[in-house]
Amino acid sequence: MAIVEGLEFTHGTIEVDLAGEPSPGATGGARGFVGVAFRVQEDRKTYDCFYLRPNNGRSDDQERRNHTVQYMTHPDYPWHKLRQETPSRYESYVDISPATWIHVRIEVDCAKAHIFVDGRKQPTLIVNDAKSGEDKSSAVTIWFAGSTIAHARNLKITPR
Repeated sequence: MAIVEGLEFTHGTIEVDLAGEPSPGATGGARGFVGVAFRVQEDRKTYDCFYLRPNNGRSDDQERRNHTVQYMTHPDYPWHKLRQETPSRYESYVDISPATWIHVRIEVDCAKAHIFVDGRKQPTLIVNDAKSGEDKSSAVTIWFAGSTIAHARNLKITPR
């Protein structure tokens, strides 16, 4: 995680351009995971996160496509638990590609969090029950998996 120092974020908007791709030598499960974690607590292990799997965006496998954008709350609600308990509720498809800039806007309002991708007017994924709670205040980070070459630019955070 790359922490944005000196910022307390509870509600508001986070915008950033992200690019991700699997690093050389990454295993077959690597997808170029890159995203934004918010409400990151001091332990840096507790947070909400929206992330992208750019390699899934144009896969020939529809099920993989359906797992292009993901929400999770670490450590209590990781992606695999959410997928198992509530299939397709916390993930969605969007047309993206690896190693290209993807504009992301995340709107957080109490327990609601929406992610908009590449300027679309409708959210790509809607979460009405953010697992961290309604009023957690904490840091924002750029989030990526260890098997990813990740880039971020034009970060803009507007607390409310």
